[in-house]
Amino acid sequence: MASCSDNDQFTTSPTARLTFATDSVKMDTVFANVGSRTYDFWVYNRSSKGVRLQSVRLKNGNQTGFRVNVDGSYLDNSLGSIVTDLEVRHGDSIRVFVELTAPTTNHLEPQPVSDQLLFTLESGVQQAVTLTAHVWDAQLLDSLVISQNTTISTPTPIVIMKGMRIDSTATLTLRSTTLYFHDQAGIDIYGTLITDSVVMRGDRLDHMFSYLPYDRVSGQWRGVRIFPSSFENRLIATEIRNACDALVCDSTTFPSTRQRLYMEGCVVHNCAGAGLRAFNSWVGLLKCQFSNTMDDCVSIIGGAAIFQQCTLAQFYPFTANRGAALRFSNYSGQNLYPLEMMRMTGSIVTGYDDDVVMGLSMEGDSITPFSYHFENTLLRTPELEDTVNCIDIIWETPKDSIQGKQHFRLVDEQNLIYDFHLDSLSTAQGLGCYE
Repeated sequence: MASCSDNDQFTTSPTARLTFATDSVKMDTVFANVGSRTYDFWVYNRSSKGVRLQSVRLKNGNQTGFRVNVDGSYLDNSLGSIVTDLEVRHGDSIRVFVELTAPTTNHLEPQPVSDQLLFTLESGVQQAVTLTAHVWDAQLLDSLVISQNTTISTPTPIVIMKGMRIDSTATLTLRSTTLYFHDQAGIDIYGTLITDSVVMRGDRLDHMFSYLPYDRVSGQWRGVRIFPSSFENRLIATEIRNACDALVCDSTTFPSTRQRLYMEGCVVHNCAGAGLRAFNSWVGLLKCQFSNTMDDCVSIIGGAAIFQQCTLAQFYPFTANRGAALRFSNYSGQNLYPLEMMRMTGSIVTGYDDDVVMGLSMEGDSITPFSYHFENTLLRTPELEDTVNCIDIIWETPKDSIQGKQHFRLVDEQNLIYDFHLDSLSTAQGLGCYE
């Protein structure tokens, strides 16, 4: 019975202290009223005897929005944000979990928020771990349906939790706005979307690893889908990043007099699917960048497409089985889509693989149109003996002294940071979207 007595195993000596894996928990920026991811750390007892905790509490109670679980005990904010009578035996440890759902700050810029998690030992010794984060006010929308002509222009971030729909009779105009989409959320366009100086991205502001923010990880949200009833979509100076399929134009009757999508000065980057997949559509692209997609950067299946001063750079880092930089075809599966015109001038099409340009026509079919034209463009593909449809072409090969990623200012494969402005040594001077 004496050997089982806990009284001999615990100490109230002020020299007995806990050891913390960290003295501070530094969270990423979070949106107000949106829960953060869970952070955790270990607390060790490396003294010769057990230590009892009189209490563990948040210094500011329930005022800052931090939520804490200590060794399975939740610091209930409705009961003073405190737990009592915990034990940490000699050589043992406990694990602490921290989350944050912060209130609004009424500021445009992210604001700092902090608290202290106070560990009071039975000896009266008090030890602390600092909790810090930045909170950003945002407009939270569960689902957004645009049923009439609407203009949104605001510096306040807009977080879309479930998705956005533009009805067939409506036009949504976005100006100088950033949309943050939650997992699986996206935009379904039945009417018309017009954007100017807009960013569309995932809503995670935290990091996957210390060096890698989720903003550099593909597949964070669903993307933008243009349904058959949608025409005259116009995207200017707009960035779409870390989506699944960034832009998909569904098949419709080819509109020879109505453009479905026009993009100017846009960036589509880092997608877990395609950058742009257009079926039987009329698409115009001027000075746009399409880069780093698991599927094709741009896929034109039938219809008509005009590329002027564009950069298609296929350096998707997460798989070797990536798509092409450019694919154009007059069929998909068993369905024929006449390619009335695919014209590219003043552009760059390159990537990791030896051949990143795929032009495919239905085998044995000489009737369905398959019309293409390249001029004054760099193409990373085996040279074609076609002097009618390929004029003033730089045919890039892996053997060139300057080729692939060497054209660009920065391709940081370790930290996934990219700058597709041309390097001064590039042989593609005057071409691409940053000419």
